[in-house]
Amino acid sequence: MYDVLDLDRYPLHDLNSNAGQALVDQCRDDLVRDGMFNLPGFLRPAAIDDAIGHARPVLDTHAFEHKRAHNVYFERSIPGLADDHPVLRTFETTNHTICADQITDNVLIDVYEWEPFRTFLAAVMEKQTLHIMPDRLACLNVMAYRDGEALNWHFDRSEFTTTLLLQAPEQGGHFEYRNDLRTDDDPNYDGVVRLFDGKDDQVRQLRLSAGTLNVFRGKNTLQLVTPVEGDRERIITVFSYYERPDVNFSEAERVGFYGRAS
Repeated sequence: MYDVLDLDRYPLHDLNSNAGQALVDQCRDDLVRDGMFNLPGFLRPAAIDDAIGHARPVLDTHAFEHKRAHNVYFERSIPGLADDHPVLRTFETTNHTICADQITDNVLIDVYEWEPFRTFLAAVMEKQTLHIMPDRLACLNVMAYRDGEALNWHFDRSEFTTTLLLQAPEQGGHFEYRNDLRTDDDPNYDGVVRLFDGKDDQVRQLRLSAGTLNVFRGKNTLQLVTPVEGDRERIITVFSYYERPDVNFSEAERVGFYGRAS
């Protein structure tokens, strides 16, 4: 994995060392302060080229165009809310998605399944363990955003979201987020509407460089990716891990996100 990840800078394979523990501590501190941590240069340049090179033919010919109008919850309705409640306003999202079963020879699969990577993430998140998904559609996705395309406002389903940027666009494609906008006990609908109306001064914007690992608390963080501008796509990998084993998406979720059930 030395040829793939910068383990000299980020010693995931040796967390018991002083450097390994310092890395975990720093990432924990960043997570508490910012709701996320970033590791620039996590994926080495040659590995980035290799990953894109293997994914590109599939992205160009067999990617699912995920284009939909949605609210921030990806739900048609919310119990207790009228269908015309302002928190349920709809937004447009468009991207092009491929799944792990389409890129079986890609180095990204090796990173996803590498046990020290999961051990590191669990340590930072203070989880006992993290498991990969047996679901080969949902476990790992590579997403491309082309000129004019964006991922609009939404909350993630999982507590943490783990991404690896492979290619940044020429312009646009910025990650915007509002950390801790809701809690498990308080949906804070009024706060969500205030953000929609441009009245939340805690929204932040982040521009990542290729090869950066980004991990953030996605479940209670409202987030989007601004529209990409130019011919250069924004290409990102999303890794999905869970505290319990054998998590799979439902057939409806697979069709909604990937255009197919299997």
